[in-house]
Amino acid sequence: MTLEQVAQDAMQIILHAGEARKHCTDALKDIENSDFDSAKEKMKLANAEIVIAHRVQTNCIQKETEGAKGEYSVLFAHAQDTLMTVYSEINIAKRLIDIFESLNQRLIQLEMANK
Repeated sequence: MTLEQVAQDAMQIILHAGEARKHCTDALKDIENSDFDSAKEKMKLANAEIVIAHRVQTNCIQKETEGAKGEYSVLFAHAQDTLMTVYSEINIAKRLIDIFESLNQRLIQLEMANK
């Protein structure tokens, strides 16, 4: 693999991971507004983007295991770091949807009981 190809792959990972982060951030804003359906939809978009980024990374790793030689790239290391960080953010956001949706339901039940 040429350094140029490694850089192109790294940029694809960063691009799609960045889009995933944007959707995840938008979902967190929806959680803040108790719009859980919208948050879930945005998380689907985030997941689709992170899958693309992960696929690019996996293809690069497969090429290397098949014998393709490549030089170390700080940009590619950054791309992998970004991918894994955003992946963690997505996992946390998914849990936050569940947590806040549950809390919201409890509040609604309490409000109904106090009427």
